[in-house]
Amino acid sequence: MDFLAFFRQNIPTLPEFLVGFPLFGAYAYAALFCAGWLKTRRGVRTGYTRKIFHFLIFTTASLIQAFFGLRLLCLFGIATSAVIAYALLRGEGHLLYEAMAREKDAPHRTYFIITPYLATLLGGILSNVLFGEAALAGYLVTGFGDAIGEPVGTRCGRHPYRVPSLFAVVTSTRTLEGSTAVCIVSFLALALARVISPIIAASPPSWLALAGIALLCAAAEAVSPHGWDNLVLQLLPSGLLALLTSFQL
Repeated sequence: MDFLAFFRQNIPTLPEFLVGFPLFGAYAYAALFCAGWLKTRRGVRTGYTRKIFHFLIFTTASLIQAFFGLRLLCLFGIATSAVIAYALLRGEGHLLYEAMAREKDAPHRTYFIITPYLATLLGGILSNVLFGEAALAGYLVTGFGDAIGEPVGTRCGRHPYRVPSLFAVVTSTRTLEGSTAVCIVSFLALALARVISPIIAASPPSWLALAGIALLCAAAEAVSPHGWDNLVLQLLPSGLLALLTSFQL
C-alpha cells in the first residue's frame, strides 16, 4: 500500500466524523485531564502522569484498530491530536500541558511534547503502510512496554545511563531497571498481539522468537534518541513480526 492509497482508504466519512470526533476528543481530553489532575493536585511525578496518558491512548488505539478498523483509528488520532494541540496552546502552568511536560526537559519542555507526538504519528503511519495488520504489535509494545520504562526507572532506577538527544537539546538518562521492565512487558505485549491479531494468530511465531523480539525492543528503546522511542518501538516489532509470519505462511 502506498501513502496516498493509505490516506484515501482511511479518511473518515462525514457521519463517522460528526459522531466519532467529539466522542474520541472527549475521551482524550478526559485522559489528559486525569493525568494533569494527578500531577497538579496530588503531586504525582510527571514520569508517571505522562505515561498514564501514553498508556491510555495506545491501549485505546490498539482496541479500536483490532475491533473497529483503521479508519476509526485515524479518526481517534485526529481527535487526540486536537487535544494535544489545545494543551500546547494553553502552555506552561495549564493542567493539560503539565500532564505531559517534564521539568527536567526545561527549557525545551514543549519540544519534548511535540517530538514524541510526531514520532508516534510517523510510527503509526509507517507501520500500517509497511506492515499492515502487524502494526498492532507495535501499538501494544509501545503502549505497554515503553509506558512501563519511565515509571519503573523513576521509582526503582539505581543504575542510570545516558541516551543520545538529537541536536544535543538536553542530557537524558534511562536506567537498567527501566530497560529490564521494557523487555518483560514488551514480551507480554507481543504475546497479547499473538492472540488478538488475526494475521499473527494465523501463523504465530514461537515464544522464543517473541522473547528475542522483546529483547531487541528493549535494546532499541535503550539507545533511541530522547523523544523518538515511540517511532522505533512501533516499527521494530511490527516489522519483525510481519517478517516472521510471512516466512511461516
